[in-house]
Amino acid sequence: GVLPSPDGPAPSVSITEIRQYLRAQDIPFHDGYSCLHTPSLFTGDRGDQPLSANAPFTLFIDKTTGSFLCTATLAEGTWQDFQANVEMRHHGVTPIPPASSEETEEEMRQAREDARCIWERALPLWELLDEKETKETKALFGISQVTDATLKRFGVRYLRAARSLVFPWFSPQDATLKGLKLLRVEKKGGTKTYVEETLPRFDSYRNLFGLPLIGRRDTELVLTGWELDALALHQAAGVASLALPRGASSLPPTLLPYLEQFKRITLWLGEDLRSWEAAKLFARKLSLKRCSLVRPGNLQPRPLEALNQGLNVTKILRSALLASHKSIISFRQLREEVFGELVNTEQVSGVKWARFPELNKLLKGHRRGELTIFTGPTGSGKTTFISEYALDLCMQGVCTLWGSFEINNVRLAKIMLTQFAGRRLEDQLELYDEWADRFEELPLYFMTFHGQQNIKTVIDTMQHAVYMYDITHVVVDNLQFMMGHEHLSVDR
Repeated sequence: GVLPSPDGPAPSVSITEIRQYLRAQDIPFHDGYSCLHTPSLFTGDRGDQPLSANAPFTLFIDKTTGSFLCTATLAEGTWQDFQANVEMRHHGVTPIPPASSEETEEEMRQAREDARCIWERALPLWELLDEKETKETKALFGISQVTDATLKRFGVRYLRAARSLVFPWFSPQDATLKGLKLLRVEKKGGTKTYVEETLPRFDSYRNLFGLPLIGRRDTELVLTGWELDALALHQAAGVASLALPRGASSLPPTLLPYLEQFKRITLWLGEDLRSWEAAKLFARKLSLKRCSLVRPGNLQPRPLEALNQGLNVTKILRSALLASHKSIISFRQLREEVFGELVNTEQVSGVKWARFPELNKLLKGHRRGELTIFTGPTGSGKTTFISEYALDLCMQGVCTLWGSFEINNVRLAKIMLTQFAGRRLEDQLELYDEWADRFEELPLYFMTFHGQQNIKTVIDTMQHAVYMYDITHVVVDNLQFMMGHEHLSVDR
């Protein structure tokens, strides 16, 4: 994904400005957790009538970015789009939702079509040839304890040809099929790994799995990182549960409006320290005061594991910690955290590099909040090495942002793609699309700066990226270029 270019249409807007604008325009609004709620510009009364406070408040404005989403019509756009639509209303013109590019429209239509074909070929698990096949399949996915009733409730099917579970994405408006996620198991030696594939592609796949099952009156929610965990939670504790489309790696802001109705959200994203870190990050987006977190530990594995081990899931949920702790805490509150660090020394040392064992000895892995500086003379291979080093983490799901001020993004992406494919693609152009498709799935973003930049612009762009894409690793190549030479006297 490429971030909006610095001169492009993403000026930051403050929450104060948004509120002032809405008041000046006589638009009624409620102040929600991460969004402001207003009546929609795209439904109901037309033209120059003021928006009525009795209309349902289905339009949500993100307090951090000003972007909006109307959950009734799925119109979405930037803060500038919102203002333009308000202007149109004043002139008696019916606002039109900002259009996405035709290319994207076409891609989404194609994805829906492909999804429909797969969906129609997939079977409910209990309709397989015989009981033995059903049993073996459930055992393979680790869902022997999950009942048919639960699978049916969430609409899970099985695609025999691809040996994959199929999770549907239904539109919350009209229950049409918008896409799906396929999950299969790969066995290497004694370990099982789960491999996921989504339609549409991962950037546009925004399914809060389980959303159509949520009632208007539900005020408590458990948010998980995996579809099978959402099934386990519902079955074991009868709670409303949703799964994030990309697990613990990110919480796209476009999903926040759908989470506004909940007064309490418990985040139970997984069983390792990375999902714990992610939960703390997401709670900030969702507003700390309504979030609790389930701390990963021996007696608190991920929900599916808890169901399989016959643990008391309701009890684990009750023991969740409030996300908003005060600035001063006693050791009593830290004691669990400290124990967690002792138990998980391996994980505390961060995400290990798969290809650089020596580097793991030096740096212990990639840890958030740490700064590492690589130095070396020009042409010694810094950029080549850093790109390999970042790619290694990115392939393990670490969301990465590149700021290359020295070489342009096309050249950088070419280097990284070559490293990713592990071959000279110029000699095998027929393989290009296959590798580019796989490369595109990585949580990798580039800043579109070149040459010297105003530091503030760069920092603002980074902060925006962290909010939008949950970036946890930023690479700046290189510092001198970014600073330019006129700042030499300034303390950098």
